[in-house]
Amino acid sequence: MQNEQLLEKCRQMFKNTLMETLDIEIIEITDAYVLGKMPVTPKVHQPDGVLHGGASVALAETMGSMASLLLNNSSEFVIRGIEISANHVKSIREGFVFAKASAIHKGRTTQLWEIKITDEADNLISLVKLTTISLPKKS
Repeated sequence: MQNEQLLEKCRQMFKNTLMETLDIEIIEITDAYVLGKMPVTPKVHQPDGVLHGGASVALAETMGSMASLLLNNSSEFVIRGIEISANHVKSIREGFVFAKASAIHKGRTTQLWEIKITDEADNLISLVKLTTISLPKKS
């Protein structure tokens, strides 16, 4: 499938989901990584006006899960996150954050992803590790 077709398929999958609510968008898909972005607005702020860690984790899990889904390249499996850990190292109040999911381990059943969340100046905001599992779809 061509890259632009893949991006459009992802956009359609995001309709009426948390990803649409948070304005998460996939902007690049390669063999090495999946890159997405999310605007930092009051919608994703903590009460004190900085990006909420939960929104960062939602962005990271989205990119890692999409990377796992694309790696699987099969409609016979569903992808689920089974463990996630995040270190938030810098705060941000506005602009965009970018999440780049790269594989650490690409197993047939489990996959391990590193997701770096950065700001527009490429400053590290959060570093996330996600483990996904590929499960056979039930008929």
